[in-house]
Amino acid sequence: MKFTAGWHVLYVKSRWEKKVYDSLKEISVETFLPQVKTVKQWSDRKKTILKPLFPSYVFANVNSSLEFHKALSVDGACAYIRFGKEYARVTEKEINQIKLLIGDKNITDIETNVQLPRVGETKKIMYGPLSGLDCEIIKADNYNKIIVRINSLRQNIMVTVPLYSFEQAV
Repeated sequence: MKFTAGWHVLYVKSRWEKKVYDSLKEISVETFLPQVKTVKQWSDRKKTILKPLFPSYVFANVNSSLEFHKALSVDGACAYIRFGKEYARVTEKEINQIKLLIGDKNITDIETNVQLPRVGETKKIMYGPLSGLDCEIIKADNYNKIIVRINSLRQNIMVTVPLYSFEQAV
């Protein structure tokens, strides 16, 4: 397999995402770990915690073959994600879209899945940080659940976005 510079997806040990992320930063590899807030319920209390948007995945922007192998040698890193013989690569645009999704306080209930929806209408978001993004509607009420497809990961991101964000039906 041939190395290509850019954003790659590292598969890491379960619940090691933050440790691998910190280790990659220590060795000066540009890295990204998308995290979302979630409420964890214990028998005696509730607590808001950050959990990875993509469990067991850490994104690494590697620019050389040496960085590629250094990132893989970090404790907790298992392998690069591959589809067939090709390493999974994520574009800069997709990384920025994920950053917008997790950074906007108006977007709530972020979930991921790998299943493509079978029904729904495709719309374009016209307002807010996600403007210009095409998405599929999967639920309609006061808020709409949408799915944004990240093709290079073969993953979907599911979020709740206010109705006013969508273009008007003609």
